[in-house]
Amino acid sequence: MRALVLTEYNNFEILEVPAPAVVPGDVLIAVQACGICGSDVHGMDGSTGRRQPPIIMGHEAAGIITKVGAGVTDWKTGDRVTFDSTVYCGECVYCKQGRVNLCENRRVLGVSCDDYRQHGAFAEFVSVPERILYRIPDGVPYEHAAMVEPVSVALHAVSHVKSAPDDCAVVIGAGMIGLLIVQALRVKCCGQIIAVDVDESRLALATQCGAHHTLNPARIDVPTAVRARSHGFGADAVFEAVGANDTVSAAIESTRKGGAVVLVGNVSPKVDLPLQRVVTQEIRLFGSCASAGEYPRCLELMARGEIKVDSLISAAASLEDGAEWFKRLHARERGLMKVILKPTI
Repeated sequence: MRALVLTEYNNFEILEVPAPAVVPGDVLIAVQACGICGSDVHGMDGSTGRRQPPIIMGHEAAGIITKVGAGVTDWKTGDRVTFDSTVYCGECVYCKQGRVNLCENRRVLGVSCDDYRQHGAFAEFVSVPERILYRIPDGVPYEHAAMVEPVSVALHAVSHVKSAPDDCAVVIGAGMIGLLIVQALRVKCCGQIIAVDVDESRLALATQCGAHHTLNPARIDVPTAVRARSHGFGADAVFEAVGANDTVSAAIESTRKGGAVVLVGNVSPKVDLPLQRVVTQEIRLFGSCASAGEYPRCLELMARGEIKVDSLISAAASLEDGAEWFKRLHARERGLMKVILKPTI
């Protein structure tokens, strides 16, 4: 089969590689669409250490089942499916609690680190366990279904805090996940949603996605502006979707006493923490990783049009053009959001 392979850092090649084996409990999927995730872009240059070449990346995908392994009874060839990016074991204590994102034996499609190598879906075919499969609703195209993984990350993030019609929520970072968090908060009927980013084009998208106000930290002090829009108290919840010192600090400074900060971004392995403010104001900190069972709800919301991904997809391209799109994403080309690669183009 054809695959887009990271053969060395910052270098991709289209190679003919063996199709993945279909072991008992697995299904073989003909990939119809696979999104380039920000983690893939950061991984291609070696900065994360989690995309060690050679590796077939890609974990935001959808396709058609072409073969079922022994013991698979709930799926058949021709089924339209998407799947979790997390390959969880289903047996450990966390899996049995439903916290599959914390699985003791967790593997992630398209990731190659010190602990494991799990080829992904930038290829004609990918094989995955049936336990991570989800059926694509009628009317949802493959390109949209490939977006369910980032949508699930957003829904998981907002699940950490309750939301009321009179609450004020701030989303710092209007990249893909931040924009989807804005939509998830809108679905939860959050009273006031404020999006924060230094890129005006992304703030414009945030408004389209449902943000009531936008703030550019290059032009205004964000914590001061948030307090001005929340009767002087600060936000009830802040979602930090960047993962850097300045943005984490701004998130905590923008939160009211007793409020919550949900940390979703993880660009930096370490950040400074204003400990005294967190402690003395009883600010609750949540780490939010991947998702844990949100896929069915995400697909339902997407099918009903309550979460829209059309405006977030910048381009659909062939595997052969994938290397060039990776370069453009790595260069942070203005206005470029999600790129979908399609092996069948």
